[in-house]
Amino acid sequence: MGQVDIKRVYEQAADEDGIRILVDRLWPRGVSKERAALSGWIKDVAPSSDLRRWWHHGPDRFEEFARRYRTELDDNPALEDLLSIVREHDRTTLVYAAKDPAVNHALILRDYIRHALEKDNK
Repeated sequence: MGQVDIKRVYEQAADEDGIRILVDRLWPRGVSKERAALSGWIKDVAPSSDLRRWWHHGPDRFEEFARRYRTELDDNPALEDLLSIVREHDRTTLVYAAKDPAVNHALILRDYIRHALEKDNK
């Protein structure tokens, strides 16, 4: 089972990141492709545009956002693409652009993937 972590795209890429996958629907502002140092971009695994607009990164809506986002992930075919990448590599870093490291969709996605990998191993 591969290890899954998250990291802001604005932080320096490092060898220990392993495979770096951007999981935002939109390209992050002010970041070149070279600086992002990505192995891939799976934009369809990000929250839907409607959900993202509803949430608007409001901490007071984070719990409800997380519930709705997990429901979207349950039926999202792009998730299987991401899971196969994670399964093939020792370490995958989900890269995101949100400002708050404690309130962002990548946290939910990381935990969702970790749970899916645990179910694989049962």
